[in-house]
Amino acid sequence: MKCDKELDVVLLIDGSGSLGQNGWDAEKKAAKTFVKAFSGATGKANMAVILYSGPSTWSGVYKCTGKSNKGVDQEKDCRIKEVTPFTKDMEDVDKKIDSLEWPQGSTLTSLALMKAKAELSLGRKDSKSVVVVITDGRPLSYRNTALAARSLRKSARLVWVPVTKFAPLKYIKKWATRRWQENVIPVETFEDLEMSTVVVNHVIASICPMHEELM
Repeated sequence: MKCDKELDVVLLIDGSGSLGQNGWDAEKKAAKTFVKAFSGATGKANMAVILYSGPSTWSGVYKCTGKSNKGVDQEKDCRIKEVTPFTKDMEDVDKKIDSLEWPQGSTLTSLALMKAKAELSLGRKDSKSVVVVITDGRPLSYRNTALAARSLRKSARLVWVPVTKFAPLKYIKKWATRRWQENVIPVETFEDLEMSTVVVNHVIASICPMHEELM
């Protein structure tokens, strides 16, 4: 399924250690399939991609989530990496995702959501904004994630693709844009995510307006 609507899309890819190698490989494959849905002659979407995990120590976490961000390098200290800023070049986005290395850190989801919000401020004023989060498990702070999700939802539609039974589905339903039934696409296993066309078609059907015309 293709999407030819004017959207500003931020894709958040979970790179936490709990994924395991198979999970990381499945996430990358799903992300690449997702990007392909926006490529082609009629592609009007802009896409940015953020890879996130988190520090391996609590002192590192406190440094990244403290009130003062002075001297904090989000990529080196917090493992929140901007893979690409907004671009229409989906072929380049695909290549950059393909070359990503698995960071294997913790899961600092709240900071990744705020990074996505900052990215959206550079988007087009006349386009709808969508943030899609692929994640496999629990964030370090449920409270901070809820606050960040609430803040982000003011400027964008927030869609979650939680993978495995370890993802806190009850909370994710609250963090997603209402109605959660349209904005939470649960995937039971990484094997299911590996068959990414089915999952991605579900996401595209949800976020791409008037997608029926494209089927």
